[in-house]
Amino acid sequence: MTKQALSPKPVRFLALFMAVLCLLPALPAAAAAEKKEEVKQASIVMVGDVLMHKKVVNTGLQEDGTYSFDHLFAPVKDVISGADIAIVNQETIMGGKELGGFSGFPTFNSPYALADAEAAAGFDVVLQGTNHALDKGARGIENCLTYWETNHPEIPVLGIHNSAEDQAEVCILEVNNMRIAVLNYTYGTNGIQMPKGKGYLVDYLQEARVRADLAFAESNSDFTIVCPHWGTEYSHSVSGEQRKWAEVFYEGGADLVIGTHPHVIEPVEWISGEDGRAMLVYYSLGNYINSTATWKKGVMNRFIGGMASVTLKKEDGKVSISAFGVLPLITHIQDGSITTYFLSSYTEEMAKANRVHDQDPGFSLENARALVNEVWPGL
Repeated sequence: MTKQALSPKPVRFLALFMAVLCLLPALPAAAAAEKKEEVKQASIVMVGDVLMHKKVVNTGLQEDGTYSFDHLFAPVKDVISGADIAIVNQETIMGGKELGGFSGFPTFNSPYALADAEAAAGFDVVLQGTNHALDKGARGIENCLTYWETNHPEIPVLGIHNSAEDQAEVCILEVNNMRIAVLNYTYGTNGIQMPKGKGYLVDYLQEARVRADLAFAESNSDFTIVCPHWGTEYSHSVSGEQRKWAEVFYEGGADLVIGTHPHVIEPVEWISGEDGRAMLVYYSLGNYINSTATWKKGVMNRFIGGMASVTLKKEDGKVSISAFGVLPLITHIQDGSITTYFLSSYTEEMAKANRVHDQDPGFSLENARALVNEVWPGL
């Protein structure tokens, strides 16, 4: 609305009164519209580990020798692309063929085409700060970042860097008049040492650094999300180390924590202090996709994951969580194909055809649902 200067010439009272009267009906509507704009919402979803075992890589091989991984996300793409912010934990580095071909466990190297599939699925943020970040050394990280920056520059890749200047930046997204900071760290890199002179390559859970990033985020954003790669592999229990770091995040002002790494699902809980402020923690979302070669009882649990779903609202200048939940996921392996479905749409017929049966005879739709209900009761 622009202001208009009053005419210096005399104005008859009746004309002025009629002009004001004509404006009156518009005023309540304008005021109501302005008040309605005060409350804004933003939806956030995140999936866990995209763990590119060699069998998963092989499902993307095309007849012409190229790769496509759109099928990994096809059954859940609508929800991913429909969110205001969709986050994926990309467990493995995409270093390209030039690093000696593609490889699985224990030192992963995945095709660049996976980045294309994640972008096409609608992911807005990619987490690469994992224990496999240095599997292919500095060149693996550099190749991976170059591909993202060249082909999908609109998508921030967190947890790995190609310079000290890049590492100093904190990712802050602007969505629906909200400034949302996203931070990503890993507990370690499987004993692989940082190359000399390149200490900026990976973001580790180092307290001084984490607290400094949180302080910046708190001063420059409305809401802070921390995505730590932490915990104990294959354990559904929250470790003491996770609780220690959760306290650090809380003290630093974080509002939401979504964890990865254990490869199985872990509880969701609120942490609050004497000041009444609360922080929501998803300790582990489990795997999004994998094809572990392990055969034994309990392996089924590695094929059950979850998609965190959080709704934010901004009211009177403050951003808070207005709703949250988990959408359980299940990985399906059949006839050389691997993909992931929402558990809610998974059928008994599909479960009977899932080759996870071969690795764990205890696999069943009933047991999958029971696990989800045990770890995430009421969600």
